[in-house]
Amino acid sequence: MYPFLRLAKVMWRARKSAAMHFTEKSDISFRCHPWDLDIFNEMNNGRVLTLYDLGRTELGIRCGLMKILAKKRWALVVAGSSVRYRKRVHMFHKVKMYTQCVGWDDKWLYVEQSMWVDGQPCSSVLIRAGVTSKGGLIAPAQVLEAMGEPTETPALPQWVAEWIDSEQHRPWPPLGK
Repeated sequence: MYPFLRLAKVMWRARKSAAMHFTEKSDISFRCHPWDLDIFNEMNNGRVLTLYDLGRTELGIRCGLMKILAKKRWALVVAGSSVRYRKRVHMFHKVKMYTQCVGWDDKWLYVEQSMWVDGQPCSSVLIRAGVTSKGGLIAPAQVLEAMGEPTETPALPQWVAEWIDSEQHRPWPPLGK
């Protein structure tokens, strides 16, 4: 089940927090609950991705993106991700999550997120996100302009650029049958 109570808490706290730039690193904290666990008594990998949604929501509220999305009737979409899991998160662990937009290109925003327990990294994800309307994908430059931000594209970190390049070589549609 989607963590609606956690979402409400994140949204409430984000609205009470200071505004920030979308390229700054935001953070939220939460505990791993019994319903977050898989059969091995660690946080389920699907739940990890769901909780990363909450970090992006918090950043979106604090930087003003969510207001623009509501005003323009736009929506966010995840178009790709690359996840690393390195340390187990167990029940009642306190998790600190960091979220930051590390850059964009002509189509996509790239968001880096990580989860930490006791100062140790547990997982990280690179998200390719887009803004959509009924008419299709909205260019990041148009979104930034609506937010009153400069629209020039920064240089992406090398590892992000290499991930983007590697995704160009991945077959689509996927091989099957």
